[in-house]
Amino acid sequence: MSEDKKTIDEISDGSKEQSTAAGDERKESHEDEYQKVCFMCRRPESKAGKMITLPGGISICTECMQKSFDTMNQNNGNMSDMLSGMPNFGMIDLSNLSNQVPKKQRVKKKEKKAAREFSIKDIPPPHRIKAMLDEYVIGQEHAKKVMSVAVYNHYKRVFAPAASDVEIEKSNMLMIGPTGSGKTYMVQTLARLLDVPLAITDATSLTEAGYIGDDIESVVSKLLAAADNDVERAEHGIIFIDEIDKIAKKKNTNQRDVSGEAVQQGMLKLLEGSNIEVPVGANSKNAMVPLETVNTKNILFICGGAFPDLSDIIRERLTKTSSIGFQAELKDKYDQDKNILSKVTLDDLRTFGMLPEFLGRLPIVFSLESLTEDMLVEILKEPKNAILKQYKRLLELDEVKLEFEEEALRAIARKALEKDTGARALRAIIEDFMLDIMYEIPKDSSIGEVIITREYIENTGGPRILLRGQEVPFLEQK
Repeated sequence: MSEDKKTIDEISDGSKEQSTAAGDERKESHEDEYQKVCFMCRRPESKAGKMITLPGGISICTECMQKSFDTMNQNNGNMSDMLSGMPNFGMIDLSNLSNQVPKKQRVKKKEKKAAREFSIKDIPPPHRIKAMLDEYVIGQEHAKKVMSVAVYNHYKRVFAPAASDVEIEKSNMLMIGPTGSGKTYMVQTLARLLDVPLAITDATSLTEAGYIGDDIESVVSKLLAAADNDVERAEHGIIFIDEIDKIAKKKNTNQRDVSGEAVQQGMLKLLEGSNIEVPVGANSKNAMVPLETVNTKNILFICGGAFPDLSDIIRERLTKTSSIGFQAELKDKYDQDKNILSKVTLDDLRTFGMLPEFLGRLPIVFSLESLTEDMLVEILKEPKNAILKQYKRLLELDEVKLEFEEEALRAIARKALEKDTGARALRAIIEDFMLDIMYEIPKDSSIGEVIITREYIENTGGPRILLRGQEVPFLEQK
């Protein structure tokens, strides 16, 4: 019995040693994916060159090592005084210093890949890009067409062979549309379909040189993080800057405009294309964070904003004609025009407070339509990940069928239009009236179907509850 036990213990010890060795190998192979970073200057191997590894796993570049030797040689005469003021290195745990750089701040090694010739076949044509967007985004036909063509031309420019006679310039985009019209959602869907890195940032947090908040170059740092610190992949990504209207030039101010005109001026070099040194794994540069150089020449910038007061500027321009005579324009002709933003011109944007040189780097300007009742009803039920489909799936897990009457959907759309926050209002309304249903359904396993009625949405009645075989009224609403 003792021999058998001994044999089992030996086998288990052997398997533990094998699993530990396998784990160490996996850890080493995972660590090999990252570059070494100099402990003193924080530069990665790709910039500083080959590293010298000291005891404790500390890496230091040859330049910093040489500087250290030079300093010691200069102070050779006062070496005893210098050593007397230095701490006792025996008290320092060098093994902990090797973990000073977290993984999110490490730079991945650039793998040498076989050169692959890109062709137009690798890029989806505009009609296919638009067809993919149609599955997720309802309406906005013009916006989807413009975006599909712009993205197609951009990636053709990126992957096309260099020509000596013609150089294709980058076509950044400016999207103008009311809140909740789908600006951010369209960009997110586009990046997911094309499988490219996407960084979404908010212009409201940007200030000149990062006085309070983020500096302008932090948007590129977010893209690098989205690309898993792969510089080459990040340079082919998309940056979406939302709320771009919040950095308009401030009017009637005597203070320094660090969050308006100054941010627009600082973004000029980003939009045009330049080499930017960005911190890896952080939003601000400091001595303890490694830096990487990213070229923004092939990064597609898409800016979006609601521009709330722009409609008044457009109306004022459109009604400037004479108000006397047979051909006069009525002053209130455009007051009820929901798609007044489609008539925007660059002069209107300049009046709003955008710099001409900033607008010159966003050559493609297009607007999104305001959502109508019919469009909101379609948004509820048509897209692949429609809100109604999500709730139906949730109740399917409880083996309950969920149905919505057409009049109920119309009532939800009318309520959303009253809130004037676009498609965002739909989920808020549905969450409100579905609360009691989601709370009560799991109590009774005999419920087989729930039908949402118009009366329930308008708070004049309740939904219809079908038991497995018969129909009963819903519980009293609280």
